[in-house]
Amino acid sequence: MSFSVPTLLLISALYLAILFAIAHATDRNWLPRHWTHHPLVYVLSLGVYAGAWAVFGAVGMAYSFGYGYLAYYLGLCGAFLLGPVLLHPILRLARGYQLSSLADLFTFRYRSQWAGTLVTLCSGIAILSLLSLQMQAMAGAIQTLAPDASRWFSATLFAVLAAVFTALFGARRSQGVERNEGLVMAMAFEALVKLLALGSIAVILLFSVFNGPAGLETWLQGQSHQVSALERRLSDGNWRALLLISFAAALVMPHMFHMTFTQNPSPRALARASWGLPLYLLLLALPVPIVLWSARALEVAGSPDLFAVSLGVVLESPLLATLAYLAGLSAASALTIVLTLALSGMLLNHLVLPLRSPPENRSIYTWLQSVRRLLILAIILAALLFHALIGRHLALDSLGLIALTGVLQLLPGVLAVIYWPEGNRKGVISGIIAGMLVWFAGLVLPFTTGIAPGDWLGLHLMQPSDIDSWHVPTFMALSINVLVFALTSMLTGTSNGEARAAESCSIGAMARPPRRELEATSSDEFKSQLTVPLGNEVATREVERALDQLDLPASESRPYPLRRLRDQLEVNLSGLLGPAIAQDIVQRHLGFKPQSGSQEPQHDIQFVEVALEDYKSRLTGLAAELDSLRRHYRQILQNLPIAACSLGSDHEILMWNHAMETLTGIAADRTVGATLGALPDPWRELLGSFHHSEAQHQNRRQVELGGQPHWFNLHQSDIAGPGHPEGGTVILVEDQTETRRLEEELIHSERLASVGRLAAGVAHEVGNPVTGIACLAQNLKLETEAPGVLETADEILSQTNRISSIQQSLMNFARAGQDGVSNPHAPVRIRRCVDEAIHLLSLADRESPSPYRNHCDTGLMIDGDEQRLVQVFVNLLSNARDAAPEGTEIPIDARRVAASVEVSVTDEGDGIASSDLDHIFDPFYTTKGPDRGTGLGLSLVYSIVEEHHGTISVESPASAETGRGTRFVLRFPEAHPTNETTDQPS
Repeated sequence: MSFSVPTLLLISALYLAILFAIAHATDRNWLPRHWTHHPLVYVLSLGVYAGAWAVFGAVGMAYSFGYGYLAYYLGLCGAFLLGPVLLHPILRLARGYQLSSLADLFTFRYRSQWAGTLVTLCSGIAILSLLSLQMQAMAGAIQTLAPDASRWFSATLFAVLAAVFTALFGARRSQGVERNEGLVMAMAFEALVKLLALGSIAVILLFSVFNGPAGLETWLQGQSHQVSALERRLSDGNWRALLLISFAAALVMPHMFHMTFTQNPSPRALARASWGLPLYLLLLALPVPIVLWSARALEVAGSPDLFAVSLGVVLESPLLATLAYLAGLSAASALTIVLTLALSGMLLNHLVLPLRSPPENRSIYTWLQSVRRLLILAIILAALLFHALIGRHLALDSLGLIALTGVLQLLPGVLAVIYWPEGNRKGVISGIIAGMLVWFAGLVLPFTTGIAPGDWLGLHLMQPSDIDSWHVPTFMALSINVLVFALTSMLTGTSNGEARAAESCSIGAMARPPRRELEATSSDEFKSQLTVPLGNEVATREVERALDQLDLPASESRPYPLRRLRDQLEVNLSGLLGPAIAQDIVQRHLGFKPQSGSQEPQHDIQFVEVALEDYKSRLTGLAAELDSLRRHYRQILQNLPIAACSLGSDHEILMWNHAMETLTGIAADRTVGATLGALPDPWRELLGSFHHSEAQHQNRRQVELGGQPHWFNLHQSDIAGPGHPEGGTVILVEDQTETRRLEEELIHSERLASVGRLAAGVAHEVGNPVTGIACLAQNLKLETEAPGVLETADEILSQTNRISSIQQSLMNFARAGQDGVSNPHAPVRIRRCVDEAIHLLSLADRESPSPYRNHCDTGLMIDGDEQRLVQVFVNLLSNARDAAPEGTEIPIDARRVAASVEVSVTDEGDGIASSDLDHIFDPFYTTKGPDRGTGLGLSLVYSIVEEHHGTISVESPASAETGRGTRFVLRFPEAHPTNETTDQPS
């Protein structure tokens, strides 16, 4: 049984077309969201690790090394099981700084474009062997199924198909680091196909070759030597080396970095992958022994690497052969696509862009996309050339070992990113170069040419005839790498940029960038400054994109948001152009102003606050307790009942508490990060002038707010000290407006009291001449009988009696409650008190008709001080008169309610606002205009009513129909009349 090349070509094209359709449908949102965002999709996409070496080469490794083949899977499983301490820190950096490749990570951490370029070159050299492995495997599979096919033609055909898919679809995104959901979905599908195909092959072989599990057990019992052949024959050195290189692959292989970190949807997804991927690899490894035993049982000839395909031919099963071919095709194509895509990005950012800038007359996005596609084709072409010259002469395991041991030299630099802040660019570059030289001389040359340069120096690392000793040059290259890296780093200095980057990368450490003033003072200036290196269209788009990511307004000018915008732009440009070029563009075109003097810039406290919020859930132990204490003290400052703000030594606002928000009407998120000069008037002048003065206190500063005068007490204090050298100022603002108004009202009240006492004295003094006039009029009546004189004398007596009555009323009113002493309580007629109050009020305005209507029953009495009660009704009736429209009546009603007397005073005015109802009985509270009231009247009424064991309530509006008017209702305990009160005239 055999296949034709066109048939295999059709199968390959159809499979890749299905991958393309899945990716395209995902990006167009044609697939259900719960499918594309399912956690299993990301876990399966990481199965791209298992390329053709895992599908075909694993059988060959099991044939040669028995169960030692599992080391290829166990190493990567160990790396993912250590995800919280190994993978999550790198994920944090990759997501936070838009690092799309391992070269980006090295460039960012070691602040060196040379480090990124060296990582790119080393990765490119090493993975040519891995790409050649995929071509070799697929060429072997095609030739097994179609014996007439040329291996070179088959390898070329496979490479072209993979390059077309990668160039046309995988590299279509060019605007920085974006999660390519279509690619992830396609890789997840590929992993599923690979797993199902291998599982199906195992099941088919189990029943077609051994007639089921029982038959397999019988065969194994009769073939004990076949079982013992699977016992580990891999030497301890090679076992450990294979575990190490597969462990390192999770971090240093470009395609694994791309899928694990760049395409990661969330940290939670990586946590699931820490157990999901090992489970997937375990399932993928299970069919390998069955395939091997089946080939042994059928005595299949040929390369063990291709046993899975050969079994389909031997059994003359098109289904089995197709499944094996599809498993290899899916594994090889997926790894080739992702690996080529990842390496093209590294070459673009760290080889092309440092040598040639994008042209100014073209869109940078289009140019980057075109260059990346050309790089993809160049990588495939270089891999074909390597395969033609070297790769096709080597076994799959040799090609795999060359690739994995080559990228292993990047592992020390990666681990130092997380765990060794003292490592520097000179050390990592020196270490990688030394390790790569040993790797090339001790492993690559013996594998590919049979030459062992170590023999020339007396170092017998690995003999070409003894390929099983490959672990010796592997460990030696890594050891020399680590030694040179460590010594060089310890003997050379570390730059400030490296130190800050190391602080950002270290686990548990938190970077504290300096708070400095930028030369660009607004987001619009950012656009104009970036137009020079990026062009107007790209600069505008990137600035607007960063503003949108930070949720900032389109026009921003506050210093702290501008610093955040600058950092976000560097992050975004890092994903677009690489960290080194992004850093260079930002430093040259969005630089800081020169630092004046020798004083070090202060740390950006807002950045620290944001970082601590992000770290909140990860803090434990003492750190968590300290953070809780910090939040407690910060909440105290925020909830202080007095307005407070803090400033840095550069006058930037660092804190703006809730009371300050309420007082000024300016939200904290609009002021924090701005300067005092950015505040609106009058706060800019008030706080700015006070802060620049040498005074620590200023009392009664008057400002106009809403057309009304307000008074504030200002206090400021330096917050620098032995434990806080950074400096700064805290400003407190006390609103004294209400206190000032109360003081003025109190002064006015005292003035009125003085006038009242003066009026009472005048009334007393007037009484003497009035008495004399009355006496003279009486004498005049006794001395004459003339009718005209008698009539005049009666008129004089009438007027003097009237003057005496008015005088007595004023004296009684003035003496009421004097010195806090009330008259003894006695039964008092309500009507009499109301009449007396009306009489007093009529003295002030005799020309206008009285609006008062006294409807009180003469028989209703309460126990109290008559003069104090008159005061109550004078205040209530006076307020009602002021509120009532002209020409309306003010009724005063009284009625008996159970054992109480209820008195109501009603007006038809506008009523009292609901917001004022809770305050009308407060001292000095008034809704009248200036000079029309002291705000003490109702407070006095309330206290007098309480003295009489009564209650007072307000109904406003008084009429539900009109929605107008106010009604004051008083309730007093009813008193019963005595003989004395019964005899009093009403």
